[in-house]
Amino acid sequence: MTSGPGAARDPGLAAYVAVTVAYWAFMLSDGALRMLVLLHFNGLDFSPIQLAWLFLLYEFAGIVTHLSAGWIAARFGLTSTLYAGLALQIAALVALAQLDPTWGVVASVAFVMAVQGVSGVAKDLAKMSSKSAVKLLAPSEDGGLFRWVAVLTGSKNAVKGAGFFIGAAALALFGFTQAVWGMAVLLALILFAVAIFMPAGLPRGRKEAKFSEVWSKDRRINRLSAARMFLFGSRDVWFVVGIPVYFQSVLSDGTPDGRRAAFFLIGGFMALWTIGYGAVQANAPHLLRARGQPLARITEMAASWAGRLAIIPFALATLSLMAGGPSLWLTVTLVAGLLLFGVVFALSSSVHSYLILAFTRAERVTMDVGFYYMANAAGRLLGTLLSGVSYQLGGLALCLATAGLLAAASWWLARDLEG
Repeated sequence: MTSGPGAARDPGLAAYVAVTVAYWAFMLSDGALRMLVLLHFNGLDFSPIQLAWLFLLYEFAGIVTHLSAGWIAARFGLTSTLYAGLALQIAALVALAQLDPTWGVVASVAFVMAVQGVSGVAKDLAKMSSKSAVKLLAPSEDGGLFRWVAVLTGSKNAVKGAGFFIGAAALALFGFTQAVWGMAVLLALILFAVAIFMPAGLPRGRKEAKFSEVWSKDRRINRLSAARMFLFGSRDVWFVVGIPVYFQSVLSDGTPDGRRAAFFLIGGFMALWTIGYGAVQANAPHLLRARGQPLARITEMAASWAGRLAIIPFALATLSLMAGGPSLWLTVTLVAGLLLFGVVFALSSSVHSYLILAFTRAERVTMDVGFYYMANAAGRLLGTLLSGVSYQLGGLALCLATAGLLAAASWWLARDLEG
């Protein structure tokens, strides 16, 4: 498989590009939807725990979806699960546009949870399909697998970051319902285009695939999956509820204009963080000097970067306690510290994304990737729940300290991947 001037005619590369574009479109809508829901309901005075509940079924759906999606893709093919993910996201957006502002809190939370659950299924079908495709399409020589998976995951996160800003801006400019309808129409057009132009190159599935094959018997994959769970929990415990709610309390003066300005600033920070995270991920093979490194050396990096990551939220939690409450210097320090967290987290996550594909075999790729991202979804579920609970019980300091504990657990599990 080539990567030079003739690569445009390479059917494997063409399939990789088509999968990446489809994944970009999905993640743009996913980021925008998350920010729309969070800021809209926070503006309706939902508590941190109520906000966390809005996303719990989204994350729980990922656990169930990844268990079954690996088998579905092995049975029916990767293009089927990719298209299904995009179609379900469109359905979720159309349903969310039906939200009635006259409904009570319980009805609103239940309805949005259900819609977010469908969106969670959609995201993880698209995610598993895209990540598995890299294993099958990437060149095997000269670190090609690490480069291709880094580009896919890095660019995806940069696009999702742009989605955060677009969602916040659309909420401020057009309102909730119009923004949701606009995303549904755009995503439908992209699904139509991808379905028409998707080239050959992805496997169509095998009828003999059994659901029992989903469970991995490889110790390395199981331990890496557990480390992944705590790694993503350490991010989402501050990312989902804690920091956006803290920033809105600092930046908004409670007036309509003040709330709109806060939407732009919060969306801008979340976008900047995620785009920066994606840029670091995309360049991780170069930054880590991984080209030509043996698998054992890259495996060691999983523990070393998780250990560095744990230090940052513990330090920020200490500073938050010392500050005694919101202040300008604390907010500036948080922004700087969380951007640093993003750099270290991106490098750690990129190593994980490479290792799962390096550890698995081509004939088991959808199964093992599905199992691994099931653990990823479990970490997001854990982080989402703890984000609302820890912020409500102990404020920003407890939220950040919890992130440090989860990162430390990821470090402990990653220390002995090879056994």
